[in-house]
Amino acid sequence: MRTRLVCLTSMLALTAGSAAAQEMNFNRIASFPVVTNMAEGGDTSRETSPEIIAATADGMVLVYTDSPLGALGRVDISDPANPAPLGNIALPGEPTSVAVIGSTAYVAINTSNSYTAPSGQFLAIDVTTGETVASCDLPGQPDSVAKSADGAFLAVAIENERDEDLNDGVIPQLPAGSLVLVNAAEGGLDCDSLGVVDLTGLAEVAPSDPEPEYVDINSLGEIVVTLQENNHIAVVSAEGEVISHFSAGAVDLEGIDTSEEGALDFTASQPGRVREPDSVKWIDDQHFATANEGDYEGGSRGWTIFNKDGTVVYESGPSFEHAMIQIGHYPEARSGNKGVEPEAINFAVFNDTPMVFVGSERGSIIGVYDITDPAAPVLRQMLPSGIGPESFALIPERGLIASANEVADAGPHAHVMLFELQEAPASYPHLTSEGFQVDGEDKLLGWGANSGMVADADGMIYAVNDSFYGMQPMILKIDPTQTPARIVEAIAVTREGAPAQKLDMEGITLDGEGNFWVASEGRTDRVIPHAIYKIGPDGAIEAEIGLPKELMASEQRFGFEGITLVGDTLWMAVQREWDDDPANHSKLVAYNLDSEEWGAVHYPKAEPTKGWVGLSEINAHGDHIYIVERDNQHGTEAVTKKVYRVPLSEMVPASIGGDALPVVSKEEVRDLIPDLTSTGGYVLDKVEGLAITPDGAMWISTDNDGVDDHSGETMFFSIGPVSG
Repeated sequence: MRTRLVCLTSMLALTAGSAAAQEMNFNRIASFPVVTNMAEGGDTSRETSPEIIAATADGMVLVYTDSPLGALGRVDISDPANPAPLGNIALPGEPTSVAVIGSTAYVAINTSNSYTAPSGQFLAIDVTTGETVASCDLPGQPDSVAKSADGAFLAVAIENERDEDLNDGVIPQLPAGSLVLVNAAEGGLDCDSLGVVDLTGLAEVAPSDPEPEYVDINSLGEIVVTLQENNHIAVVSAEGEVISHFSAGAVDLEGIDTSEEGALDFTASQPGRVREPDSVKWIDDQHFATANEGDYEGGSRGWTIFNKDGTVVYESGPSFEHAMIQIGHYPEARSGNKGVEPEAINFAVFNDTPMVFVGSERGSIIGVYDITDPAAPVLRQMLPSGIGPESFALIPERGLIASANEVADAGPHAHVMLFELQEAPASYPHLTSEGFQVDGEDKLLGWGANSGMVADADGMIYAVNDSFYGMQPMILKIDPTQTPARIVEAIAVTREGAPAQKLDMEGITLDGEGNFWVASEGRTDRVIPHAIYKIGPDGAIEAEIGLPKELMASEQRFGFEGITLVGDTLWMAVQREWDDDPANHSKLVAYNLDSEEWGAVHYPKAEPTKGWVGLSEINAHGDHIYIVERDNQHGTEAVTKKVYRVPLSEMVPASIGGDALPVVSKEEVRDLIPDLTSTGGYVLDKVEGLAITPDGAMWISTDNDGVDDHSGETMFFSIGPVSG
């Protein structure tokens, strides 16, 4: 079965703050770094990762599987805006999934010694005490667990996953997987009731080796199970009888990026892309939804609603991915694989509205869909998650969503995030290309890795992307008067008519005559020069100015991170110390456009508590130069994310290579850490952009690293008027 769908999503709820301002919206209220669940004095350098998450019946405690730690984590969410650690429960193997009935957690454990001899355990654990109250042996390596609506029984998908290094991971690779059904009993398990459902012979793909991935149970006690690698789905009765089974089918995709070349080009197509669904969730007794992550043969970059007889009721096609493209969450480095990889899916009714929640593993977004009409879901919101949302716990009675985000941004900091349904505007996204047009027609515009910024006389803001998109350098024109702010123009930066390569654009300013000056940070080890460029209004490079030998004699890879124009002098901020700089001092470099003379002053940076501190932006306004100073830390370890200002009267450059450079004074204008946590997330590392509009409003933006080992979240916000 194949569905053809070409769709450029109209993201209704992304017009936050407009006519829908009084509607109910989900907003993130907290981020819980799971490293805090480690016992005091424990080894916090160990990897810890929340994967499958569930809530106790009263909705006050979250539990999650932590595979690398071999533990079950617990979080107190009685005050959901301030989640508190309840510690980890050590397990006798690798936990793969959990379901909760009352206050008992049912945890599947992988105890396999090899792919050919898989084994597992199924534990019932008292969430409050942490004690194991029952344990059953499983006939193989478990993956997913589901509970029945009445709490009478549970289903476990026994995947017996393949060895990806054997025969290029192609199945069949025996032993085959299966489905296990077992009764619950007084907060425990009735191991004598454990039964195995044979799923061999069903799929067209490797019928001898079914590999069940995910299970869910409807109110009739029917179990739906996805066989991801087999591209197959089965529906099984509570008695273990296969009621129906069918291929998950394929989708013809158009308007996608299939090449990892450092550019965002959504003009490719993939015909017959098999779905290979991962997670599955019933939405009523007749329909279920799948997240089509894909595996070694496919992945359709979207999600699907099926009737349990196998009929496709709705197919998202690339529309979910398109929505992520518009808000800067597209992972270009995954274009040659499976794009945004929808992996997690869940369903609940919030305020009488049936909703499906879809999580993108690679785009780190949760799509919120109103499925009042299952044949025509409406995308209501896009919620920013941590990296790699693996699963959600939905608590509609409290208006809460909890997402388990399994990948760390740096070090051990993977997160559980909490979202609350509020009578308030949606707080995300901050920036979108929705509604972007070329010659009066809608065009899908991808963006990301935004760095330096500047505002023009009309209050529009221009931003550059950095070297992550080395084949597609762009200047983006942003209208900050809309909510969210809108990208209204994209100017390709060219050299002799072709996209300009060997650039690392980190700063931009205006010359007042329609032209741009851009600072390129440079990497001489990658043959990217430290330089400044004059760029015309059409994006063509008109002049390149390299650094003088006096500067290059002490250069490091950490070059210009911002540029601004004061009179006839360009000022550039050097990110970190070069060889001839004192500790914790960076140069502010001057270039006079008339005399072509170079000079510099020294800027005193904060001393780092960990890692390093550097400069990431410079902007002139009034009687001061404004500078962004940041450390390279995120989350709870971030200390320096600040805006300072230097009096223009002190910006008197001395010659380079002569006597010691003068050291300017600085005054703190704003500590940005409260702003960076104001939307419930952790502190993002890269505060890279600062622009000041003619009315004195200061705008700040963060760099999302092109969604590469990053959540993709871009913050773009105003901190209000500045003086001076």
